[in-house]
Parts: sequence; structure tokens; C-alpha cells
Amino acid sequence: MDMTQVDAYLRRLGIEPKDWPTAPTADVLRELHLRHLHAVPFENLSIHLGEEIVLEEKRLLDKVVGARRGGFCYELNGTFGMLLGALGFEVTPLAARVHGDAGRLGIPYDHLALRVRSVDGGEWLADVGFGANSHYPLAFGERGEQEDPVGAFRIVEAGPDLDVLLSGRPQYRLELRPRVLGDFVAGAWWHSTSPASHFTQSLVCSRVTEDGGRITLSGRTFKETGTDGAREEQELGTDEEVLTVYRERFGIELPHVPTVRNPHNDS
Repeated sequence: MDMTQVDAYLRRLGIEPKDWPTAPTADVLRELHLRHLHAVPFENLSIHLGEEIVLEEKRLLDKVVGARRGGFCYELNGTFGMLLGALGFEVTPLAARVHGDAGRLGIPYDHLALRVRSVDGGEWLADVGFGANSHYPLAFGERGEQEDPVGAFRIVEAGPDLDVLLSGRPQYRLELRPRVLGDFVAGAWWHSTSPASHFTQSLVCSRVTEDGGRITLSGRTFKETGTDGAREEQELGTDEEVLTVYRERFGIELPHVPTVRNPHNDS
């Protein structure tokens, strides 16, 4: 990334570059992490709009920064890692497998997360691409509970790997071997094409709100969850209502309402 792209990315996060601290410290990482969750939705709309997902720097920046869209883990943590690297952080992509039903682990390269070193000596697990994950980076070497607005997180040993737990429940198993973005191409392809992937079976667009709650649009169901866990749901009737929510609540301009593509019927 060049500095023009860095400045555009910071503005995407609501940051004026000239007012931003230049040192890649832990506090700067925390602020960037939270702002990313506020500004850039977790969404799988490309799968259902027939848009190709390409894990290359220019294509990802064009989507997330240029088109002001969101994405899923490979796209969100992929672009966030590029930004952090350009700002002077030491960034290592890591592969993870998500814990599913009955303790089953997902496919290899199921998820992408980031191991980040800050200039003041900290080492962090940063993840802006895992649904309702921590608002702030987790201390990578800490094995006790880490309090976050979402809940109590722990990173625990799991043989040669690490399990990330939220309120005692395993979220994903993290491998420690360093990866590069290209390693995740097969995982992204599987999640965007396989009938067994939950991403091909439903629509989701979600982000953290400025007060620490969450808004989610699943198909035509709009959900608002407060910081106390209280949830309100609204069924949207017309296409215009749906497009207005995408535009006004998520900052996403769409030409038409996406509908779930049945991968069984795709040629």
C-alpha cells in the first residue's frame, strides 16, 4: 500500500490522516480495531450478487476502501493486515478452524486472523472478521481471562495450537505457523461455493454500532442488539426498504436486493 491508499483507508474508518498518531503502538491498534468494526461490515453479499472474491491487494482495497463495502474474514482481516503493515506494525496472518456443532472443526484455512506486534513490545491477536468477536485485540501471550465489551475471552493451549474461547465456549482453533494471504484462496473458494458452507445458505450484513451494540440485516430481517443484550427485530417489506437499510445503516450502495443463490443450481 502506498500512502495515498493508507490515507483513503483511514478516511474509510472515519479518521483524518493528518490528525492520526504515526507510532504503531498498542493503543493505536486498539483504536483502529474498534473503528474497523464500526465502519466496515461483516457481510457475504458478494456470494449472492455473483461477484468474484479475489484475495489480491488491489482487488480487496478496491472493494473495502474504494467501493466502501465489507466482506468476510479473508477480505476484512486481509485488508486490515495490509493497513497495519503499512502503518509499521509487524503482521503475521494465521490460519484457524472454526469450532462447529458437536465440537467439530471446520475445514483447513477456515478462518484468517492476525498476529500483530506493536512497537511498544506488545503481541496481539487482531480479528475484525469473525462475526461477534472481541471489540479489541487480545493479548496473544495471556492465558487468563481477558475482559472485552463482548464478554470474557481466553486463549488456551490446544496441543501445538491455540483455542480462542468466549465465555468458556471455543470459537476457533488457531495454528501458529505463519501464513500469507494466498494460502487462503482454497478456503475462500469453498466458503463462497460449497452447499455445505453457511455463507452460501444465507445473507448476512452486520457491524458494531458506536454505542457498542450491533446491527444485522439477514435477508429481510433487520436486528438491533443493545449493549444489554436486548434485541429488536423488524421485517422489511419492500425492496426499497431493504436497500435503504443497506445504504443508511451500513453505508453500502447496492443496485438491487441480493437473494440467496442456491449453489446446487449454479452451473
